Amino acid sequence: MEAGDTIQVNGAKRTIKAEGADLSGSCFTDVNLSGATFNDVNIADARIEDANLSDWSVRNAKLCGLRIVNADLRGAEIIDSLTDGMTINGIAVEDMLDAYRAFTGRAN
Repeated sequence: MEAGDTIQVNGAKRTIKAEGADLSGSCFTDVNLSGATFNDVNIADARIEDANLSDWSVRNAKLCGLRIVNADLRGAEIIDSLTDGMTINGIAVEDMLDAYRAFTGRAN
């Protein structure tokens, strides 16, 4: 297959296994990717809109510059992650955590 060729998968149920592939610029619309696994992938500058990301698990990921807008984050957890410079509605997470620790008397 030549660079730039497009593979069309329309109205079909298929499992796609891609290894060592360059799928940059691909477009997925009205697609079910539930149960898919993404390992050692570059998804920089990708856009996810109108998506169900329930029960996602993200591990060892670089999310610098991530922007989440109009999202339902009920039950979401951030564990053992770097949050320097992270904000929620314009408020620094570090400041929120410092205020919480001061209020509760917890060191960490």
